[in-house]
Amino acid sequence: MILLVLLAFFLLVFLTVPIGVAIGISLLLYAFAGGTMGMDYVSQSVFSSMNSFPLIAIPFFILAGSLMEGGGLSKRLINLSNAMVGHVTGGLGIVTVLTCIFFGAISGSAIATVAAIGTIMIPAMEEQGYPKPFATALTAAAGVLGTIIPPSIPMVMYCVALPTASPGTMFMGGIGPGLLAGGALIVLTYYVARKEGYRDLSAKFEFRKVLTAFRDAIWALFVPVIIIGGIYGGVFSATEAAVVACVYGFVVGQFIYRELSLKRSSVAFVESAITVSSIMIVVATGSVLGKILTVEGVPRMVQESLLAMSSNKFVLLIVINVVLLIVGCVMETFTAIIILSPILYPIAASYGMDVYHFGVMMILNLSIGFITPPVGSNLFVAVGITGIKFEKLVAAIWPFLMALIVALIMVTFIPSITLFLPNLLGM
Repeated sequence: MILLVLLAFFLLVFLTVPIGVAIGISLLLYAFAGGTMGMDYVSQSVFSSMNSFPLIAIPFFILAGSLMEGGGLSKRLINLSNAMVGHVTGGLGIVTVLTCIFFGAISGSAIATVAAIGTIMIPAMEEQGYPKPFATALTAAAGVLGTIIPPSIPMVMYCVALPTASPGTMFMGGIGPGLLAGGALIVLTYYVARKEGYRDLSAKFEFRKVLTAFRDAIWALFVPVIIIGGIYGGVFSATEAAVVACVYGFVVGQFIYRELSLKRSSVAFVESAITVSSIMIVVATGSVLGKILTVEGVPRMVQESLLAMSSNKFVLLIVINVVLLIVGCVMETFTAIIILSPILYPIAASYGMDVYHFGVMMILNLSIGFITPPVGSNLFVAVGITGIKFEKLVAAIWPFLMALIVALIMVTFIPSITLFLPNLLGM
């Protein structure tokens, strides 16, 4: 019976049916075909999977990112990064990565990060002689940091899939891997820029400009401080932090920077609603599919298959990472997290792997799928910004893909990269 569900799901995906709808139709086929769980169970499970307090954080974080983008926060973060490192070899490329790190600490979304930063930085890099494929690929790859640097929407979804995990601790665990992945992209950018001679010769470092840019961006820089500080300080939960971020972004954009007009606000609300609706459909149907897979014994079969390959923990982690990299190429990150987390984590836990270490490893792995064809959401957003041919962008993305995979390997086999901060803070 479960084979029918999987065949129907992959057939519908192949026919380009939206993921959430494809899962929903597969669940209906399962129920009508006399599966272990009937329609009553499916409908009740869809409701119960949505009736989750931590899940409320997702729409509010998405809205917060949209409001802050429209309120001029991203522009000020770019100016600050440019004042700091714009003068070095590959300066604008490094500025792009740094700004994506800053903006990732605001939006929690890879796609939003590429859209907000790419529209400004890609044309700026082209003006300084960076080839369009390189500039576009760098921005698409740096956008991945938006899902690793806290707050992170995929991290919230992971905690919904595995209720034993706390979003606040997940956020702290993502800081080290996020900075490591950003550092890998910066090193690669510097190497390529030095080799090819990419440098803004007119840019000069001036401490006064750094101070001016910092003062102008201070309200934007306060966002991660408020969110992470508030969660760790026990002032509010991750869900409440998302609401605080929305209010803060609206107030700063409307009354301090005065760039968040009524029109921009309405656009932010509409775009956020569209994004949230597509995500929530996946969460609702994907959660039910995960429960049905568990009842049908799929996690046990997967565990037995993996253990049959090897009983060595390191070999197992390599196999899991390879599987996730392949899944990331053909399945959306949100869907994969909801369905696969309950299946794969118990296997890793049997080898003593921490739930947060596994979660950050999984999210970094699947986030690489944002820049791998054929799904590669970041690639399509970047193509929409520049108009470059998709094939050229795919050819240019490989060095950045390899840099992120190196970071993934380090995160996988050095747990302290993830767990250092949570352990230090007693979380």
